[in-house]
Amino acid sequence: MPAPRDAILLLCQHPLCPCPHPVPGPCVPICAMGCVPIPVPCQHRCPCPFAMPCGPIPCAILLSLCDGGALLYVGAREAVFALISWEAPVDKKAECIQKGKNNQTDCFNYVRFLQSYNSSHLYACGTYAFQPKCTYIELSGFTLDQVAFEDGKGKCPYDPTKGHTGLIVDGELYSATFNNFLGTEPVILRNLGPHYSMKTEYLTSWLNEPHFVASAYVQESAASSTGDDDKVYFFFSERAVEYDCYAEQVVARVARVCKGDVGGARTLQKKWTTFLKARLVCSAPEQQLHFNRLQAVFTLPGADWGDVDVSAICRYHILEVKKAFEGPYKEYREQAQKWGRYSDEVPSPRPGACITDWHRQNGFASSLELPDNTLNFAKKHPLMDEPILPHRGRPLLLKKDANFTQLVVDRVPGLDGAVYEVLFIGTGDGWVHKALNLGARVHLVEELQVFEPAQPVESLVLAGRKVSGALGKGLAPGVSPRGGTSRCHLACSLTEAALCRLPFPSGPVAPG
Repeated sequence: MPAPRDAILLLCQHPLCPCPHPVPGPCVPICAMGCVPIPVPCQHRCPCPFAMPCGPIPCAILLSLCDGGALLYVGAREAVFALISWEAPVDKKAECIQKGKNNQTDCFNYVRFLQSYNSSHLYACGTYAFQPKCTYIELSGFTLDQVAFEDGKGKCPYDPTKGHTGLIVDGELYSATFNNFLGTEPVILRNLGPHYSMKTEYLTSWLNEPHFVASAYVQESAASSTGDDDKVYFFFSERAVEYDCYAEQVVARVARVCKGDVGGARTLQKKWTTFLKARLVCSAPEQQLHFNRLQAVFTLPGADWGDVDVSAICRYHILEVKKAFEGPYKEYREQAQKWGRYSDEVPSPRPGACITDWHRQNGFASSLELPDNTLNFAKKHPLMDEPILPHRGRPLLLKKDANFTQLVVDRVPGLDGAVYEVLFIGTGDGWVHKALNLGARVHLVEELQVFEPAQPVESLVLAGRKVSGALGKGLAPGVSPRGGTSRCHLACSLTEAALCRLPFPSGPVAPG
């Protein structure tokens, strides 16, 4: 999703559009007494990205500035949206420019992380003019803590164009980002919370020019007969190191770490001892098509995982993912100068494994107690030998002349009593495809061009019984009319981004 610049936005930010034929109207303050109303002469028949029925009707936008200019409220149809300004200071922007960055694109505060921290606060991180910072947002008053700024290194990228993913699990932040100004040190890191910071090694065998896409928390300890640990999975594309070819090859990966990992005592101190990664294969060999650049990932509760890669959708079973991480390792053979399957004896306890009941029964209560031979092996062998193949060995959906960018999935009951997966797929040219997974095939139910001119769908979010998505080349999301079956025609400028709401079927679906 494109990052909002110099602002934290929960739902939308609507850029003020020029009004060619303004019709003056009253501007009514929409927040508490003491706020300053901002007159916006935009009550006219113009393309309006707020929720409205079909047809050209007057567009009314009400803005009000509150809390000494720190909070902006935007009034729309049946909604009031709040916007906090979080700008990088002038001196930080000047330092950014002095370091050679572009003062038109780079030297701002792009908010790259925004998630719930607890019941009373959000946690937010921004690039802060190439000096990343994080802070807390108090929800009851929707206020930004300007005093408790934290160093955002390792939590948020310096560069707003770099791939990034993160999630908060039990008060701890797991992030995959770049750890330095130049963007040359990729890292998967854990901080905040009760444990000390943990991170990956700076080795190309661990991470090699990755583009981070998504992350997922899986509670594998639940009902585990072996006392297994919960895990955090990271999805990304990276330049492969294991192939014997001169041309650079990018592959899709899934990596995982265990929640209870606290690093080694001597080897891998404050480094992951459970980091393992494997290749995700999404291809149609009969058509000589191989999809290696990961675009988006969506995880469903239960055993089914889905990911999107370019113009194909592949579906993976969690058991196949676990099987790959429990299988043989790859290793680099110095004499042959090539990668191959490791065929010698594997140390015990198994390198990269989570702490289970077996470990505890044999005197290894935490990763701090693992022997050096296990940790040294884990450091040198993060890559698994066997790739993870998609369900049924082929893509779930393959579509020509389409660049898939985003995916969300929900499960809905069918008239036959079965539960079906409904896929909402965003494209690079501004379309949202709604499809039904019938097991052996996927049936496209609807193709809706939500905006003109064409703009990439940058984000899709499943919210209740609607799908919300940010579209457009702009860096600030806005709001669109409700679409779906009504097929409203709307036009937005290239700088506008918008949320699109696609209603789900009002009742059970009938496959076929």
